[in-house]
Parts: sequence; C-alpha cells; structure tokens
Amino acid sequence: MLTATDLSHAYGDTITLREVSLSVPEGAVVSIVGESGSGKTTLLRCFNRLVSPHRGLVCLGGMDVRSIPIEQLRRRIGFVPQSGGLLPHWRILRNVALVPTLLGMPSPDRAAADALERVGLPLRDFGARFPHELSGGQRQRAALARALAAQQSVVLLDEPFGALDAISRSAVHEAFEQLRRELGFTAVLVTHDLSEAARLADTVAVMRAGVLEQVGDVATLRRAPATAYVAELFRRADASARALSSLA
Repeated sequence: MLTATDLSHAYGDTITLREVSLSVPEGAVVSIVGESGSGKTTLLRCFNRLVSPHRGLVCLGGMDVRSIPIEQLRRRIGFVPQSGGLLPHWRILRNVALVPTLLGMPSPDRAAADALERVGLPLRDFGARFPHELSGGQRQRAALARALAAQQSVVLLDEPFGALDAISRSAVHEAFEQLRRELGFTAVLVTHDLSEAARLADTVAVMRAGVLEQVGDVATLRRAPATAYVAELFRRADASARALSSLA
C-alpha cells in the first residue's frame, strides 16, 4: 500500500533521513519508533507530501505520490497530528465532516456521525460541542473519526496519544483497535513508546539519527536485535515495565 525507497532529506546541515526504505503492506499497521530527532516524523510526512524528500521515491498503491495532485492525495490519506488538528472554531460534527464534504460525498454529515459513533462519541452528545469542550482523550477520538470519516484506506498518526494520561491513552488505544478490526485500514504510527507500538502495530521500524536500524515484529526485535541501539531500546522498555509493575 505504501512504500518509501532510498529516502534522504535534510534541514539545512541537519540530515534527517539517510537512504531510508520502508514498506507498509495493505491492511497492516507499522509503527515507527525512535527518540526525538530520529527522523520518524519526517519519514511519516513524506507519505502525504507534507515533506518532499530531497532524494528517493514514495508510492501509494504503486503510484508515485508526486504524480497525484496534492489535495487529492491528502484527502485519500487520513492524518492525525500530535495535537489532533481539530479546528477550534468549528463544532465536532463539522470538523469530522470536513473531508467527506471536500470529496463531495452525498451525505457528509451522516458519514461524520457514523465515524463519531465508531469511536464512542455519539452525535447527540458530542456533535454540537467545540473541541475545547472535550477532554484530551475525546479530542483524539474525534481526530481519529475525522481521519477515517471518508473511509480512507490509509491513515498516518504522528504521536497522537503521547499527551494523554494513562487511562485516557488506554481507552483511545481500545478505540483504535476496534476501528482497525471494523475497517481494516492501513496505518503508519509514529511513537516514542515501544509498549504502544507493541500493542497497536504488526511491525515496528526502529529509527535513530535518520537511519532505519531494524524492521520486524516485536518478538523478533527483542530476540535478535540488529544493533546495540535496538537492544538498548528494549532494555530500557523492560526496565520501565518492571518499575511500573513494582508500583502495582
């Protein structure tokens, strides 16, 4: 569904991608994991042309994304940024109906209402509210609904759950998993949280300093880390899990 081949990019003298290649199969969830500055968000944004890499090729369904008009491309791909990206002066129903409206769907409000229902925000209770009247977890649910209201087959998520408290994050994770079971979309999830990646993704891609260090399922990465950095990442994650367990 999505492929990146030999991507390289830099902001001034800072190299953010170094010949990165990644494939995302149809219906899969791939999580890009790495510390701040690793290049994971830059890679994600190459898929919907929010970033145009200096070198390399990005394809959607076998088509070079540069051959797709940019407005059409971004309407085909759902996007959930860190902040959720809801327009603060629009009510929730109108926010979620944005892409169905732009695509000329026959009943954009109906599509938005269905999407809100799927994420646990029924229209009668939440449709007329403004974003500031929702909790952080509810705003991220609404952002998920907006990303999928036009039945997009691909969704990009840029650390969308990082600012939530543990209880809200778990609830939104459950909503994401339910949506995936129902809709079967393809997704790329950027996160710095390895446990989140392990829960939500089929495949994890570990990045460091613009380089893709290893790609595989969590069990493989844990059992046979390809680099010292990947091994250290799992060591830290395991230490954090043990610390939390001791508090229980």
